[in-house]
Amino acid sequence: MAGEAGGSALGRAADKLFSLSGLFAVRKPKGPTSAAVLNLLKERLLAEAGVQTKGNKRNKVLKIGHGGTLDSAATGVLVVGIGKGTKMLGTMLAGSKKYTAIGMLGKATDTLDATGKVTEEKPYDQVTKGDLENVLQKFTGDIMQVPPLYSALKKDGERLSTLMKRGKAVEAKPARPVRVYSLSLQQFQPPLFTLGKDVECDGGFYVRSLVNDIGKVCHWLKISQIPRSAVFLEPEGQRGTRGAGNNNQSQIRLHPSGCTCPARQISA
Repeated sequence: MAGEAGGSALGRAADKLFSLSGLFAVRKPKGPTSAAVLNLLKERLLAEAGVQTKGNKRNKVLKIGHGGTLDSAATGVLVVGIGKGTKMLGTMLAGSKKYTAIGMLGKATDTLDATGKVTEEKPYDQVTKGDLENVLQKFTGDIMQVPPLYSALKKDGERLSTLMKRGKAVEAKPARPVRVYSLSLQQFQPPLFTLGKDVECDGGFYVRSLVNDIGKVCHWLKISQIPRSAVFLEPEGQRGTRGAGNNNQSQIRLHPSGCTCPARQISA
């Protein structure tokens, strides 16, 4: 009798789980990917409901998904939908999002964040707080942005980041229009700078690319202040090839200085 009662309780728990529908927020820690967090959540929900995940087709019935993708190095809010809530994710995430970002002047990495390999180093001591605040104004409103090569965007059905890790040659995606509603400098302690909690933008926006582009423009500003006779112009045939970072429209043919974005956080 006790065994039957226990089985009945587990059955009710499973039925309750599969009947759930809605949205909820999950705080993603630094380290795991958004997909890994979702898979872990799914496993724990099924385990608590007493559903065997091995050899049980009912596991496939649990509809759960997340809206938007946070980088593995990022912490923040991941919006999760379950049941009919999965159909609401697109509408829910159609609005603007807010971020906090920490950037580092003088260095660029292949991933445009602190997890990547340093590909360029440039002096940053000439960049002032005023310079940076003026540069931020250039990135407010409707702008064009080149997505990073290490991203979830796909080519021939595979993620660009996966192809890059295999050592495949990958071309940068073309620049696309994005919108930044507000952007401000919260803290400036060279080489680090913090963009405040009001980095508000539309979906499809890459904060890594924003921070990297800010670093490039800061470097161009300082180069433009050097007397023309003192500027070393790199020969045309020796210009760098760093994917998105090579999208230089400046007349001064120097490698632009990028910067890394070691962390970003979505505020709820």
